[in-house]
Amino acid sequence: MKEIILKKAGETFLKYGFKSVTMDDIANDLGISKKTIYKHFKNKVELVDSSISFMHQSAYNMVLCVCDKGYNAIQENFEIKKIFSELFKNSDNSPMYQLQKYYPETYTKIIKDEFSMFKDCILKNIEKGIQEGIYRTNLDKELTTKFYFSLMMSVHDTNLYTYNKNTISKLELKALEYHIRAIATLKGIKILEEQLEINAI
Repeated sequence: MKEIILKKAGETFLKYGFKSVTMDDIANDLGISKKTIYKHFKNKVELVDSSISFMHQSAYNMVLCVCDKGYNAIQENFEIKKIFSELFKNSDNSPMYQLQKYYPETYTKIIKDEFSMFKDCILKNIEKGIQEGIYRTNLDKELTTKFYFSLMMSVHDTNLYTYNKNTISKLELKALEYHIRAIATLKGIKILEEQLEINAI
């Protein structure tokens, strides 16, 4: 039951917002009593924390599956983008902005945990691209990893961009294109152009 609650809570928070969704809403969606939720989570803050961690772990597992499929480094990035586009496809408001505004302690923890979780994936992608001759050999790999993580997080900043479910996927695609153009060789740029055509929105 705990995992079912976490999955539904995560989906509901992403769709309607962390602030507006109540424990009653989640209980009603699941067809259970609010008391059942409180058996597993002492309050909404704990449910928010746990549901986000659950979603991140699920996304991370899907990313690892993509990395095992034998794509070249640039294709791999586009496939990973699809995972996060699917995750946020029903979000009309930036989940990260809401966390920062209403649950600042959770937001700080999530950013730290997310970078810790995904930095090795980004770094391995960079190393893979260099080996394949599609990323430049003179990259500062650690710095490039941090740049890319910061760039992808910034597209969720409502102070910078208009955020809704119709624009987020386009923003993520532009950010990915920007990242790859900055680090790719001529061979890599050709692959990028092919992927942009395939994944045109």
